[in-house]
Formats: sequence, structure tokens, C-alpha cells
Amino acid sequence: MQPSTIQALVFDVFGTVVDWRSGVARDAAAFLQRHGAKQTDGFAFADAWRRRYSPAMEEVRSGRRPFTRLDQLHRENLEAILPDFGLAATTLPEDELKWLNRAWHRLEPWPDAVAGLTRLKARYAIATLSNGNTSLMLNLARYAGLPWDAILGAEAAQAYKRRRKPICARWSCWTCGRSKSAWWRPTTTI
Repeated sequence: MQPSTIQALVFDVFGTVVDWRSGVARDAAAFLQRHGAKQTDGFAFADAWRRRYSPAMEEVRSGRRPFTRLDQLHRENLEAILPDFGLAATTLPEDELKWLNRAWHRLEPWPDAVAGLTRLKARYAIATLSNGNTSLMLNLARYAGLPWDAILGAEAAQAYKRRRKPICARWSCWTCGRSKSAWWRPTTTI
């Protein structure tokens, strides 16, 4: 594909555009301290939470579970790891659990992300291509100042990435068509 024919760029978000690990660790550390957890290492908590990310989505991808929004998967994964830190979801205030689950809505962009996206936006339509649900991506864009033209994601396709069909389904939402779009995703996991 020639660069001159590209009209739209779509981006993976978690780890590519925003620093999910530091943001989740920041809120997790505060939460763990407030609730007297036996371990208060926010980064250990963030890593434990994220380790459940792919297995939870695989349940949906495989058909063993119907499509479930990422916010719900995050919440289930959050409740599953709390005992590892000496806490139980049943003993914690619901508003506190909701607050921590929304840490994924409050992530900082990488230092060059907003400027880079803004520069690209001058020439191309830019959008997410994320496993994040629409409200998560919208809140994240507002919080981090991400200048998306559109939010495309798993919720619209009712499927998670790593399968060709959902990616193509999301691209088909754009009038410029798949052949005139480019998807950038890092080759390494951050």
C-alpha cells in the first residue's frame, strides 16, 4: 500500500498510546493503602490484574462465553485478584471497587502520544482499534486529551482482537474502506 493512498490510521491503545501499567499501579497503590492490604505494591497489583486480561478475552474469543464488555471483564478480574493482596470484594465498599475498576479510564498518555496523534490527524482520520469498550475509550480520550476522530473497538464488533473477522468488521465502519486504512500496533508488549 502506498502512503499516499492511506486515508485513516487506527491504533492499538493500551501500552501503545497510553501507559496502562503506571496508571493502574498509581490507583491500585492508593486503594490498597486505604483498605489496609497486606501488600501495597501498585505495580505488582497492576501486573496481576493484567495477567488475567488475555485469558478473560479468550473465553469470549473461543465462544465459551458470550461477548462481555472489557469493563466487566476488568471488574471480574479485579475481584479475582483481591484475595492475593489480602482483600475480599465482599468486604469492600462498592463505590471503591467501581473507582478502582475505572483506573483503566484514567491512564496517562505516553509523553509524545498526544502531539504525535495531533500531527497525524492533520493528514489522516485517526481512530482507536482497541479491545476497550466505547465508554472506556471515550473516557480515556477525555482524560488523556487524545484527539480521536472515531472510537472503534471490540464492543461494536462484539469480538476481541486477534481474530481477523472483528478487525475487518471494525474497518468496514469507515467510508474509506479497509484498503485505505493502516493499523499500527507495537511488535512487543509493554
